Amino acid sequence: MGTVIIILILITIIICAILSIRKRIKYGSSCCGTHDAAPSKIRVMDKNKSHYRYSYTLSVDGMHCSNCARRVENALNSKDGVWATVRLEDKSVLVRSKNPLESREISSLISLEGYTLLEMR
Repeated sequence: MGTVIIILILITIIICAILSIRKRIKYGSSCCGTHDAAPSKIRVMDKNKSHYRYSYTLSVDGMHCSNCARRVENALNSKDGVWATVRLEDKSVLVRSKNPLESREISSLISLEGYTLLEMR
C-alpha cells in the first residue's frame, strides 16, 4: 500500500514537470512577467532600406527572451516611419527611421513596455 502511494506521488510530480516544460517551450519563460503567448508581431510595410535615412543603435536593459524582444520591436514599429529589429544576443536594437528621432521619444516608447533605454547611438 505504501509503495502504491509513493508511485502515485511520483507519477503526479512527473506529469506536472512535463506540463511545465511543455508550457515553457510553447510560451517562453516567465522573465517578462507572463506565461501568455507572444504578442502578435507588428509588421513594417516598407522594408526598403533606402527609404530610411536615419539609423540608430539602441542599448536596452531588461530584454531576456523572444517575448521581450517582440514587445520592444512592436513598441518601436508602431510608430509611423520606424523599422526596428532587435538583436537579443547583445540586447541591442537597430532602428531605421524616415525622420530624425529624439532620445526622449524612443525612451518613452520603450519604458511603456517595461524596459529601459540605456544608450542611443
